[in-house]
Amino acid sequence: MSLLFSPLTIRSRTFRNRLWVSPMCMYSAVDGIVQEWHHGHLTPFASGGAGLIVAEATAVVPEGRISPRDAGLWNDEQRDAWVPIVAAIHGRGGLAGIQLAHAGRKASTWWPWAPERGSVPVASGGWTTTAPSAVAFDGFAEPLALDLAGIERIVAAFAAAARRALEAGFDVLELHGAHGYLLHQFLSPLSNRRDDDYGGTLENRARLLLRVIDAVRAVAGEDIPLFVRISATDHAEGGFTPEEAAVVSTWATQRGADLIDVSSGGLVAHQSIDVFPGYQVPLAESVRQSGRIPVSAVGLITAAAQAEQVLADGAADAVFAGREWLRDPHFALRAAHELGVEVPWPPQYDRARWR
Repeated sequence: MSLLFSPLTIRSRTFRNRLWVSPMCMYSAVDGIVQEWHHGHLTPFASGGAGLIVAEATAVVPEGRISPRDAGLWNDEQRDAWVPIVAAIHGRGGLAGIQLAHAGRKASTWWPWAPERGSVPVASGGWTTTAPSAVAFDGFAEPLALDLAGIERIVAAFAAAARRALEAGFDVLELHGAHGYLLHQFLSPLSNRRDDDYGGTLENRARLLLRVIDAVRAVAGEDIPLFVRISATDHAEGGFTPEEAAVVSTWATQRGADLIDVSSGGLVAHQSIDVFPGYQVPLAESVRQSGRIPVSAVGLITAAAQAEQVLADGAADAVFAGREWLRDPHFALRAAHELGVEVPWPPQYDRARWR
């Protein structure tokens, strides 16, 4: 019996397996509106057997975009563009999630294949960024420190974006609290220098994340799964630690989060990471074991046997992969074959089933 291909039920949603597609930015939206590229990118993963497909980091406000080409959910036109994509994922047997995000001080940057690097100037379509403190990411423009009114607007924006996501038909909501973006910036003392209720102690630094969880859970009700992605370490001295991540994850689940999607890094340019296959799995395991918290693992998980072993070892409840799905949009069908598991294939593809 394969754990990777056993179903998992969270609230009202049952995932057909535990091999999921990580959110991956495409930098191909126009004014926050997803395009045909996104449809062609996301729907093959459902045909390929993914149990859950989480759409890319989607900004809850215009100034929360990583780049001017990021997807958004701050208006209804953006919501409506997601509807056919979600419907196509459902039509192919998958569940659809979306990652709601605000990039904070790492917003208004050039997309990866642009010839320029760093922050996009206002004259070139960029904007002034905001953060917990006026501390720039190395090589980027200095942000403005958010005041309390700005924090309130961000909490409200996450709730409004969650509502639009549910109206578009998404099955899962994920909050992006990792990779050096705004919610992570509040969590880490390397980027949060505040001396008010949102800075200093861990409880204060986690306050914004927990308030966003409260607001989104209120919109989602009792049926919709809510995930939170965290960076369980900054990989830098004086930063957010795995021990703190375990505490914050416990608080998050107590406030209504159902699963912690455990990643790491991204907050500072001077991070030092030893990268190898499955390098972040121990971080997921430490969060899971700290309080029997449901978690997913991610990070250079590229093979069926490797993903199966993560679950067999009790390190996680599900596995997210990214680049392997880009290389092979039918990763789940291949993984099932390699593990000797019979899973349904799209009838249009059945002639290619290996026998």
